[in-house]
Amino acid sequence: MLTFTSQDGVRVHVHSWLPDGPVRGVVQIAHGMGEHALRYDPLAGHLTARGYAVHAADHRGHGRSAHAGPGRLGDGGWNLLVDDLATLTRAARDRHPGVPVVLLGHSMGSFAAQQYLLDHAELVDGVALSGTTAVDALLTALAEAPRAGDGPFDAFNAPFAPVRTEADWLSRDEEQVDAYLADPLCGFGLDLQGLAELADAAGRLAAPAGIPAALPVALFVGDRDPLNARLAHSDLLVARYREAGLTDLVYHRYEGARHEVLNETNRDEVVADLTAWIERVTG
Repeated sequence: MLTFTSQDGVRVHVHSWLPDGPVRGVVQIAHGMGEHALRYDPLAGHLTARGYAVHAADHRGHGRSAHAGPGRLGDGGWNLLVDDLATLTRAARDRHPGVPVVLLGHSMGSFAAQQYLLDHAELVDGVALSGTTAVDALLTALAEAPRAGDGPFDAFNAPFAPVRTEADWLSRDEEQVDAYLADPLCGFGLDLQGLAELADAAGRLAAPAGIPAALPVALFVGDRDPLNARLAHSDLLVARYREAGLTDLVYHRYEGARHEVLNETNRDEVVADLTAWIERVTG
């Protein structure tokens, strides 16, 4: 396992998967809130079999990088989390010189990838956003919604009532939901400071500008993802990117799929679409 030290001294732990032969490209994964990088092991195995090196950090406050406890990013932690992604990209480029690099962000990791696009787009050859949304629209909707319970994700589960578990909103695949619930490194939200810093960043994400027009960007979302108000919020994000001048923009929407499209009942379809996009982008 690789580690590096962030700007504030936090040790960030990185999980790596390497192909048996030559590396044709790098896929860097930014996981979501309340989970960790090892949940992406099946996807990493799929990609390494096709010649890609995969590197995925446990974000600060998550997995083996939970320096101050689950969900605690620390002072300035949101911006540092994004900078940590850039640090890992540079390290991956040093380790695998001369090959293209793609960043894949899921959920909170996709929000970080949206900010990465504004600050570090020159480091990558493409960005894929899974389970993503227009963050400002999501936060506004959550603020206006009636309180659904005491859990960090109860509001997301509410549309699926009556529910089997507190995490039905993640996927229609009950085995995947149960694995998430049984994982001691899953199931928490950011602390109030981290949420406040994410909310502060939402204004920048709502007005994307300066992203290289030809940089490939792809979105992979379920039309029943509660973060997206039946695609209204992801439609808004796509419209903003088009208005910002992006010319290589792909938007995959999956009927009936919930938040974790990579763990959904149609995940073979999603992974095939993602793989085809990665292979096009990396040549």
